[in-house]
Amino acid sequence: MSQALPGNPTVIVKYMPGAGSTKGANWFHKQKNGDGTLVFGTSGSTHFPYLLGDPRVKYEIKDWIPVMATGTGGVAYINAKDGKKFDGSGNALKGSKHIFGSQGATRLDLIPLLAWKMLGMKVEPVFGIKSRGNGRLMFERGEATIDYQTTAAYLQASMPLVEEGKAVPMMTWGSLDDDGKVIRDPTFPKLPTFKEVCEKTDGCSTSGDAWNAWKSFFSAGFPVQKIVFLPAGTDQAIVDTYIKAFEKIRARPDFKKLSSKRLGEYPMLVGKQAASATVEATTVTPSAKAFVIKWLNADYGTKLK
Repeated sequence: MSQALPGNPTVIVKYMPGAGSTKGANWFHKQKNGDGTLVFGTSGSTHFPYLLGDPRVKYEIKDWIPVMATGTGGVAYINAKDGKKFDGSGNALKGSKHIFGSQGATRLDLIPLLAWKMLGMKVEPVFGIKSRGNGRLMFERGEATIDYQTTAAYLQASMPLVEEGKAVPMMTWGSLDDDGKVIRDPTFPKLPTFKEVCEKTDGCSTSGDAWNAWKSFFSAGFPVQKIVFLPAGTDQAIVDTYIKAFEKIRARPDFKKLSSKRLGEYPMLVGKQAASATVEATTVTPSAKAFVIKWLNADYGTKLK
């Protein structure tokens, strides 16, 4: 961004942890400068509380101005002991108790928690960790026996665990084709998707309320998970400047190579494409929302409005 924006400004990354990014989103929503010196980067953990009506959400994503959006994937993996049992289905894993370090059931962790539930696995989440990186550290220390990471973190930090034989990849969440069907993640084409594992697992169905809810939230959380926003009220000239900057970044000859290595094989959407994708990432069907709210309350005592 520094190289692409006019004047080559210094870009300072400010982390604002708390409530799975809700604290930072609430803060950003109050910012009204709109002078182009502030942008906000979201993830699925920002979108899900908004979609579910979490009472801690004080922000309205529709007020913000998206200028760039991109997707990601996710890989679930288990420890070596349970990995020996894994045969491409969840059948042999149902008899074991699994521990998972979670940021919270209303965050992006909703996707794996519901997936494991559908597979009939007994996964006990330990809530309250501050980041998925801390969840991985729990796994490394043996405090957790199952984990997942989004693509970038998996490539950089979890893949070494697999190479050392300490972790066994179970499945990806998949990707979506142009018709909205779940297909294999382009970054991990050799790994089965949750859909494939579900189809091989007794009692798991890729139709019905649970599947429809899972797919709806997966679609909102992963294919368009990372979005860069400008504050509400930003002048169109500034918006256009950022769009041109991201177009310039995307057009770099080395961008695809750099992006694939660090983030995986996912396209960058800019301008109108980003705006359209943002609508998809922040919308779920009423039936999916109702199913998930009921499930969260039944399994975790989570009460949402």
